[in-house]
Amino acid sequence: MLGFVGVIVVWIAALLFLSIKVLPEYQRGVVLTLGRYTGTKGPGLVILIPIVQRMMRVDLRVTVMDVPPQDVISRDNVSVRVNAVVYFRVMEPDKAMLQVADFFQATSQLAQTRLRSVLGQHELDDILSQRDSINHSLQQILDEATDPWGIKVSNVEIKDVDLNETMVRAIARQAEAERERRAKVIHAEGELQAAEKLRDAAAMLSQEPQALQLRYLQTMADMSNSGKASTIVFPLPMDLIKPLIDRLTAK
Repeated sequence: MLGFVGVIVVWIAALLFLSIKVLPEYQRGVVLTLGRYTGTKGPGLVILIPIVQRMMRVDLRVTVMDVPPQDVISRDNVSVRVNAVVYFRVMEPDKAMLQVADFFQATSQLAQTRLRSVLGQHELDDILSQRDSINHSLQQILDEATDPWGIKVSNVEIKDVDLNETMVRAIARQAEAERERRAKVIHAEGELQAAEKLRDAAAMLSQEPQALQLRYLQTMADMSNSGKASTIVFPLPMDLIKPLIDRLTAK
């Protein structure tokens, strides 16, 4: 008799162990009763009917998923290797468990295919310089695709863009040529501005002949004060000797 009572006590304890579940704050439990969805429980203490009910735990915290490196051919036919990271969380546990077999694997595969598809529509320069806009486009595309699964994709970040050595050298040559082009343009613009200033100065000096003579004298003073030249050679303005020439001609 005591043995039978002991067996009953053990069975009751086992049933209580199977029926009482505790869910932390960041988890929810999707409950199936005889195979049919009957609600989402948690957090805290959850009591189930043993054998009849079954609960599947779902983590609601933000999940960080690393997208494996993908070989991508850009729109300008450049082969690059790109990897990314996706941040998402489960917003509706029932959809995440009932609408897709493995929401993490499904999101991973979707992120890989969308990454290749979106980057293939951009040129290499855009991939390198416009990462923010590409990340935003990827986030929107993944969020719309995973919405039926109850998943919210909050952010997508492209981590690395790997190029082969030949392409790296080609980009370096292109950057060097671009810098040389900019240097020549800047030099030409400087020459143009200098010419414009000289033209304005010449126009101003031509209005007053005395100003031109004073400019010659100032140049002589600057050369003599330098202390490095022992001989000074300077042009002689015709205006200075014109009165003398006129007198000699008149005689």
